Amino acid sequence: MKITGIETFLVQPRWLFLKVSTDEGICGWGEPVVEGRADTVRAAVHELAELVVGRDPLRIEDHWQVLRRGGFYRGGPVLSSALAGFDHALWDIAGKVRGVPVHELLGGPVRDRVRVYSWVGGDRPSGIFDAVSAQVEAGFTAVKMNVAGPLGPIVSPAEANAALDRARQAREALGPDRDLAIDFHGRVSPAMARRLVKMLEEVQPMFVEEPILPELPAEVLSSVVEASTVPIATGERLFSRWEFKPVLDAGIAVVQPDPSHAGGISELRRIASLAEIYGASLAPHCPLGPISLAAAMQVAFATPNFLIQEQSLGMHYHDGHEPVAYLADSALFRFTDGYAARPEGPGLGIEVDEEAVRRADETGHRWRSPVWRLDDGGLAEW
Repeated sequence: MKITGIETFLVQPRWLFLKVSTDEGICGWGEPVVEGRADTVRAAVHELAELVVGRDPLRIEDHWQVLRRGGFYRGGPVLSSALAGFDHALWDIAGKVRGVPVHELLGGPVRDRVRVYSWVGGDRPSGIFDAVSAQVEAGFTAVKMNVAGPLGPIVSPAEANAALDRARQAREALGPDRDLAIDFHGRVSPAMARRLVKMLEEVQPMFVEEPILPELPAEVLSSVVEASTVPIATGERLFSRWEFKPVLDAGIAVVQPDPSHAGGISELRRIASLAEIYGASLAPHCPLGPISLAAAMQVAFATPNFLIQEQSLGMHYHDGHEPVAYLADSALFRFTDGYAARPEGPGLGIEVDEEAVRRADETGHRWRSPVWRLDDGGLAEW
């Protein structure tokens, strides 16, 4: 079997899909994208294609090594995301060739269902009690919300208390038997992160996500970890096991690599194994499309230290374009009591509606991350 070609598709609201074709008619699908930089990743995918076209798609690890190490400059969000898309597609092909889901190729399932959580509140969180109540009614046992909108380096007591009040509303709606995750989105300075995580102890979050910017030194993250008993999670803007080791050394409880950014299924597995050494859990970041989520699910079913899976159905970024719209069958994403059933179909376990994808690519998209300003006109972290 040989890879004969690759195609990419810009798909609303903000995704990029990759199709890898072979001379035996078996194709694989991947989702290589950096939100807001889809065209840049698309160019990288087509540059890297020359390294795989004409070669055996089943040599997945060899392809991973060549795609990562075959150039003098490597890593980073763009190249790691391009690599991730190829990795998804190659695992998809491998499963289809053998007639089994990817998790069987990863050693087989270690659980029968995967817990998922749902987003509430949007980028500038509001209406929290009603939004959480709706998710409880829908059967979810965990939700995640942003701590706040734009924040300055040292916020007022009123702003800090407003963040705590929203978390209290969420906890009230959830009750004591469900879980609340709180995303700081890197918007919070280290000094305020230490203060806010301590304040949030009373609502007992499952974790606080990305409390500070990922480029800050690991010892700064360690000071946030030590400031409270709240489990700290991070990793959506880290792209390899080498980048995860310092944050694990800093004491985080949950690693959050993104299957579309951190080198795909192959690297997620390695990051999870690294985290296991530290007693840390895996909760893959995934506010993206159906291929990325399917890849994350395959890893989740085969990973002992998996905690919970992010998913984007109904998310505020979608603007009416849901992941299931690009699938011929959405069964994998029909959640029952906040859980996803184990996929039994071959490869990634999904069937992409190629006609819908090609139609979407005719329109494409130019989604960009928002640029936020503080009251004084200075740039704020989004």
